Amino acid sequence: MPSWQNRLLALFIKAKVKRRPINDEAKAVARVRARLENPPKYMRQPIPAGIKVRQVDENGVRGEWLELEKSSNESSTLFYLHGGGYVACSPRTHRPLTSALSLAAGVKTFSVDYRLAPEHRFPTAVEDAVKAYRWLIAGGLNPKQIVIAGDSAGGGLTLATLVALRDAEEPLPAAAICLSPWTDLAATGPSLVTNNRRDVMFYGDGIKRAARVYLGETSPDNPLASPLYADLTGLPPLLIYASNSEVLLDDSVRLAERAKQCGVKVDLQIWDGLPHVWPIFVHFLPEARESVKQMAAFINQQARVGCVASTQR
Repeated sequence: MPSWQNRLLALFIKAKVKRRPINDEAKAVARVRARLENPPKYMRQPIPAGIKVRQVDENGVRGEWLELEKSSNESSTLFYLHGGGYVACSPRTHRPLTSALSLAAGVKTFSVDYRLAPEHRFPTAVEDAVKAYRWLIAGGLNPKQIVIAGDSAGGGLTLATLVALRDAEEPLPAAAICLSPWTDLAATGPSLVTNNRRDVMFYGDGIKRAARVYLGETSPDNPLASPLYADLTGLPPLLIYASNSEVLLDDSVRLAERAKQCGVKVDLQIWDGLPHVWPIFVHFLPEARESVKQMAAFINQQARVGCVASTQR
């Protein structure tokens, strides 16, 4: 049963965030950015003790390092791609989650500040994510001790990055985590209808309109825009989280099915009655703290497996 904190949070999100979609692209983007990038003061969280933030703007790569003053796992790295519908948010907005994961797993995190639509439409986000990953590897990181992760649009971008790297025959990270990933920009999932009222954040009929802002003239079934339509063969193990009440539920369910068909190891976690990307509310929700604990264990397990595999070659 969802916690009382979740019930309270659901009321707040529904009142402050959920809005009927509008057709005017500029106004829609401005509204999303205002809602997601400027939370009220009582929802903001300071950088936790033990975390140092270091900004990066180098060779076309922008983002930030979250480094631990006392790290238990110096050699492992979380490579994070934030959500926000490809039009909003940044590493800064997602620090509550990325810093919690860094502390829980004892790893450093690099969060990519990829360029956003509509100023920079598809495939700019994929290009920026791939460039940042290559930059990490060129800097000496072992790909088998990197775990890539992302939420919502960043979850879809996580998968698109993996597919692009695999197609380029480049070394892949040890594993991937996708939180409520947006994997079908064609908006064909049944949960867009069945969860339209239950989802406290989005209306299902707004998903296809939101996709067009990122896609421009690109077909929504392009596999680097909608990884649900990609060949996922050869991808590393996936840990996927979704809520049974969100409109994007079937983007996760169908992704997990497709990944298994392609021979990928998948752990799909469907939680009850929680908001889209609930782990970001780690400072308020007990369910978020539990999921962060699980993800931290997954990061450390997969990084250890990757390290052993690398030394045996």
